[in-house]
Amino acid sequence: MPPPFLFDISTLDPDHVVLTKEQIYEVLPHRYEMMQLDAIIYNDMEHGVAAARRDVRSDEFWVRGHIPGRPLLPGVLMIESAAQLASFFAMKCLNFQASFLGFGGVDKVKFRESVSPGQRLIILAQMLESRTRRIVFSTQGVVDGRIAFEAIITGMPI
Repeated sequence: MPPPFLFDISTLDPDHVVLTKEQIYEVLPHRYEMMQLDAIIYNDMEHGVAAARRDVRSDEFWVRGHIPGRPLLPGVLMIESAAQLASFFAMKCLNFQASFLGFGGVDKVKFRESVSPGQRLIILAQMLESRTRRIVFSTQGVVDGRIAFEAIITGMPI
């Protein structure tokens, strides 16, 4: 049985853009095919939570080779999407002092649903801990109202 959502997603409007891709570019160094977020759709600094969307397209670099005939978004890119949301939230909303946050760890990862081109992945993040040398987020990916993945992501300044 999947866990509950990190926060109430019934009020999320995936089409409501809080921060655009261009505004994400101002904070994150990722570019081209490695930028995994299309928009920040929710952020609540008081409760340490945020949500973003990733529209999975059929022209992405992995589609041709990742399960030919039935392309599936690679799990590593799902986790990267969540890490980018956590990094953005830490650096922009929490003013975490780092020029770049890299992976410090990925724990308790579970993949529960596949994600295919044409689907919209909603990424949820909730801050669990913030210290000078690390920040920890609980994350989930939601597709069609179901949890596609979950992971605890630790970021560290590089």
